[in-house]
Amino acid sequence: MNTFAFFVLAALGEILGCYAFWAWLRLGKSGLWAIPGIVALICFACVLTRVEATQAGRVYAAYGGIYILSSLVWLWLAEGVKPDRWDWLGTTISLIGTIVILFSPHHR
Repeated sequence: MNTFAFFVLAALGEILGCYAFWAWLRLGKSGLWAIPGIVALICFACVLTRVEATQAGRVYAAYGGIYILSSLVWLWLAEGVKPDRWDWLGTTISLIGTIVILFSPHHR
């Protein structure tokens, strides 16, 4: 599986996990929402370790752009709020950063 696919799966786990806690603590849902939230966050962490890289920090930094994009898609599809041009501009900037981090010739 390629890096992008792992990043997308990690983002899904992180967003679902964090949203479960949001639902519990901010939307008044049952505390039982924490259980799938914890499972999703564990999946997020495990999936992110599957990315081929020697430095964890670089993986986390590159992942950030995919997470931002995934969060805007969640905002739109799950919460019904269409991202505006500023959201898309910020996402574009972060994705450029992701590309630079992933494809630059780093010194080892």
